[in-house]
Amino acid sequence: MQATSPNRIKHSYTQSLAAPPDKVFPLLCPVREVDWVPGWDPTLVLSNSGVAEKDCIFVTRDTSHESIWVITGFEPEKYKLEMIKVTPGHTVGKLEIQLRPAGDDQTAAEIAYTYTALGPEGDDFLNLFTAQWNETFMQNWENAINHYLSTGTKLSD
Repeated sequence: MQATSPNRIKHSYTQSLAAPPDKVFPLLCPVREVDWVPGWDPTLVLSNSGVAEKDCIFVTRDTSHESIWVITGFEPEKYKLEMIKVTPGHTVGKLEIQLRPAGDDQTAAEIAYTYTALGPEGDDFLNLFTAQWNETFMQNWENAINHYLSTGTKLSD
């Protein structure tokens, strides 16, 4: 057995969203994200309810990797969500989202991504997963969801 210290990075960001938490939270779902996330197309979703729930599993694929996501924490009454993303031979990621009311019909979405490398490919990914990269990613996500909240349509892919 080999036990070593992990190569791990965590970045956080708070989004300002143009709707109250009860309107935003249902959109944080592998099925509902198809409505507002450009390019989002999970290849498999395993869910008893058909939408996000605790122990929901979904699979995504990018240009070179397949990732398995598991919703490990799901507390709609607290507007809280946690997911684990496993990309074999690459990384294990944790996504934590906490929504809070922020004024009239607004939401502050506190979002944190933590990635742990599982090998050299994961190490390369962590070198690119900078605070600036995360901020740009979070701003793109914020723009996409706010566009959907205000228009009911998805930004073009």
